[in-house]
Amino acid sequence: MDMSRKSGRPFGFAGTDVVQGAASRWSTALLFATSWISGLVFAAYIVAFFGDVLLAGTGERWNESLPGLYDRASPMAIVAIGVHFVAGAVLLLLGPVQFIGRLRRNVPALHRWLGRLYVASAALAGVGGLGFIIAKGTVGGPVMDIGFGLYGALMVMCAGLAFFHARARRVTQHRAWAIRLFALTVGSWLYRMEYGAWFLVAGGAGTGRGFTGWFDMVMAFFFYIPNLIVAEHVIRSHRSSQGALARIGSATLMVAASIFIAFVTWIFVNGAWGRRMISGLMEASF
Repeated sequence: MDMSRKSGRPFGFAGTDVVQGAASRWSTALLFATSWISGLVFAAYIVAFFGDVLLAGTGERWNESLPGLYDRASPMAIVAIGVHFVAGAVLLLLGPVQFIGRLRRNVPALHRWLGRLYVASAALAGVGGLGFIIAKGTVGGPVMDIGFGLYGALMVMCAGLAFFHARARRVTQHRAWAIRLFALTVGSWLYRMEYGAWFLVAGGAGTGRGFTGWFDMVMAFFFYIPNLIVAEHVIRSHRSSQGALARIGSATLMVAASIFIAFVTWIFVNGAWGRRMISGLMEASF
């Protein structure tokens, strides 16, 4: 019997659906893998540079990354941003792991315990960032204070709701808030990626001293708001079937994003990150 006729759809269309589904899965896997590798590199940079220079007693070198980050006159700000860094490194390492379906199905206990650590780290990262803003304020002034303060508050809220729905066994709601939380947690890493891309493309146009240029003000919000829009698209796409054009468009965008992330990560490693990682490790060893 002609199975394609029995299903009510021509065989060619069924085959096209299979190809589109495979392209969607592989492009998603590629983006997750590329993001994870880049996140691992960034986490290594945080530990090797920020951690090691602090242990070596040269914490003022933090200001090479962002002016005013380390100030001996504001010890509470140093502690708060230190908590933010440590928790952020944990988030970058664990985030993609929690979305591995096979792990969730086969080792649910591990998923739950890693989830607790992930949610706690997200809350600490948010609180640490907010603590730094309250104690010292950002280098960019009121606009950056508001943008980064909202970012920290949203992280704490999403972490709390993801945990609350998980405890209540509301899987769909838990998954939605976990996706939103993940979209926020990669913001700190994307902030560097997007700045690097902007300098490559536009030569830093719109950036000003003390992060007061128009582009700096846009970036105070842009590094996480588009992420939340993408997260909502992902959440909604799981609740309804996508058309062929939407599938192809999504796959193309994910492949393009993977290429972008890989390229900018390579630029950073060969530039500031690699150099600072090596110098931080050398300082800690003496």
